[in-house]
Amino acid sequence: MSARSSKPHEVVERALELSRADGCVVIADEQSTANLRWAGNALTTNGVTRGRTLTVVATVDGKEGTASGVVSRSAVTPDELEPLVRAAEAAARGAGPAEDAQPLVTGVAQAPGFTEPPVETSSAVFADFAPALGEAFARARAGGRELYGFANHELVSSYVGTSTGLRLRHDQPNGTLELNAKSPDRTRSAWAGRSTRDFKDVDPAALDAELAVRLGWAERRVELPAGRYETLLPPTAVADLLIYQMWSASGRDAVEGRTVFSKPGGGTRVGERLTDLPLTLRSDPNEPGLESAPFVIAHSSGGDQSVFDNGLPLAATEWMREGELRHLTTSRHSAGLTGLPVAPGIDNIILDGGEDRSLEEMVANTGRGLLLTCLWYIREVDPASLLLTGLTRDGVYLVENGEVTGEVNNFRFNESPVGVLGRATEAGRTEKTLPREWSDWFTRAAMPALRVPDFNMSSVSQGV
Repeated sequence: MSARSSKPHEVVERALELSRADGCVVIADEQSTANLRWAGNALTTNGVTRGRTLTVVATVDGKEGTASGVVSRSAVTPDELEPLVRAAEAAARGAGPAEDAQPLVTGVAQAPGFTEPPVETSSAVFADFAPALGEAFARARAGGRELYGFANHELVSSYVGTSTGLRLRHDQPNGTLELNAKSPDRTRSAWAGRSTRDFKDVDPAALDAELAVRLGWAERRVELPAGRYETLLPPTAVADLLIYQMWSASGRDAVEGRTVFSKPGGGTRVGERLTDLPLTLRSDPNEPGLESAPFVIAHSSGGDQSVFDNGLPLAATEWMREGELRHLTTSRHSAGLTGLPVAPGIDNIILDGGEDRSLEEMVANTGRGLLLTCLWYIREVDPASLLLTGLTRDGVYLVENGEVTGEVNNFRFNESPVGVLGRATEAGRTEKTLPREWSDWFTRAAMPALRVPDFNMSSVSQGV
């Protein structure tokens, strides 16, 4: 019997039966992907892949505390299952007591569909999208544009079983579309991206039309020096900044004085205002169109994530409410250490509370400023202030008297997401967006555009 012919819930049950540890968690992730790639207005490749990853967490009680061992492997055959379980147990026996040790989660009802086959994607997900893309190629070719990019769709069915009786299952679709339009001489480039669950809500024609406008803006070139500029950050750029902020919002690190959320003299900044705008930053596993796992799925421990929390129910969490910091991320263990509420990370992020105003309307209300397309190559400079550096890419445009009048050079920026929130003077309409920098790790975001009166373009970049 091959690894693929055995049903994932049966693999989870068999691994739990084989376990000799004091506690055991088994996670089977069934993954399938379908993708399309194109260049120069023509499809180049497409493919479908499938795979399974099995993670076994063994816990062993000792006089000094409970130790844990974690082993993950792909394409595990039935003959390899027992060696995998024994390897996790050996890792636990060879480790010291786990700092994050907690009783394994109990009392959670079995998820519906635990014994059902995994859901899988296929090239059929592109049945409507691919013909529409072909029509976009024809329009681009006629308009003197070249389209490049890729579409990727992934479905992951995660089965979680524990020795305490939990039997949980979550199906996570994840689709991304990235589209670049270039002038034939490659001197002008524009980018657009979308996040989707099923490719039924993405329109290649609309994206191509948007990119055609941006390439038109770039026909006039203006060189500007480094400096602070009134800047309109589109939703994708706001997402990239705030995702990094969320990743840096560890309750434990804040209490220990290591982050921008640490209060001078001790404690955290929970309860402080981060912005005068009435913005709420939140995560919700049931957010329509951005649904994510409603329980913790932790393949390893670290920071404010703990394998002991596998199966812990997740609920809607407000990280910031109407400008006030409300929660920092915690596991059960770090919540106990810090006195903060238990608030595990959730796999989506939403910023709302802005005005019902489109980015185009915000441009029309700009006297003079910059309009960005996206950010990339973001890196941390200083964790104490959450100062980040990165580059603009694929179009920085000059806005004068409410109109885009040309493209300017790219810049390196130095900014803190917390500082950006604190200085923002306007937030537009919240919309689903694809973060460009972090799309390999995080795609479920909804953000408004932000107006920042003095965004720090620290140096000129020659990148495109």
